[in-house]
Amino acid sequence: MLKKSRFAIFVLLGLSINVHAQFGFSHEVGIISGPVAFQSDYGERHDLETNAGNTGYGIGIVHYLNFSYQATCNCYTADTYFNDHFKLRSELSYSKTKLQHFGRWVDKPSANNLGVQQLKAMRGSTEITNIGVQLEFFPLSIRDFTATIGSFAPYVSLGAHYSYYNPQAYSLLGPLGIPQTTFPKYLEPSDGRPHGYSAEDGNVWSVVSSVGTRYKLSPLSDLMVDLRWQYYFSNWVDGLNPNPDIYSENRANDWLVWFNVGYIYYLQ
Repeated sequence: MLKKSRFAIFVLLGLSINVHAQFGFSHEVGIISGPVAFQSDYGERHDLETNAGNTGYGIGIVHYLNFSYQATCNCYTADTYFNDHFKLRSELSYSKTKLQHFGRWVDKPSANNLGVQQLKAMRGSTEITNIGVQLEFFPLSIRDFTATIGSFAPYVSLGAHYSYYNPQAYSLLGPLGIPQTTFPKYLEPSDGRPHGYSAEDGNVWSVVSSVGTRYKLSPLSDLMVDLRWQYYFSNWVDGLNPNPDIYSENRANDWLVWFNVGYIYYLQ
């Protein structure tokens, strides 16, 4: 995976350098960080306790192609709508989330019930490394924002990431995979695997959408606040995937919401 990540980084940097050499656009770099809420097969969907409990953190580095400014001549580019309202963002990010079951199925009064105890004792986590691009749209003028200290630049974005995930699943009662420790739905074979849980790592594509804003701190720096939704085209990212043909409530793929704050610096 490390080799794949390095190759992807070199490709992204190579594309950025090539575009800069041919068209003279400017670059921005930054760092982002913030809490992650992971929506998975742990717990009950649409449950506030689950959403609040299955949270983690994320951190990343970002690079932008700024189409409105040409660093080679210290001047603006052609005054077109695209140049003044769009930026291309590339990113390498990492998140980790600890997971467990919350909601009514583990809050039942029958606390001595074996199934309730099995769900309460089940634990998991997932680590995800993403690399990809997003096209950001700024409804207001990027040029006006760049020239005005203390101004705001709201935006929305859409893009795709290639993600590597590494899940873990275990129980406080003992090894998973036996009736004494494992809730019955996770003992069923699922999607070609012997059980409805797995610690196998893997790669998956994801679609990413964000809404946020920038705040102009200085001529060469911005503060960024960003709320992201990321949907993975797999239901194994969290390490759980009960057989969807039997348990229809678990058919949805995994996704997350990430609120992050970032600092962006303009390269001259």
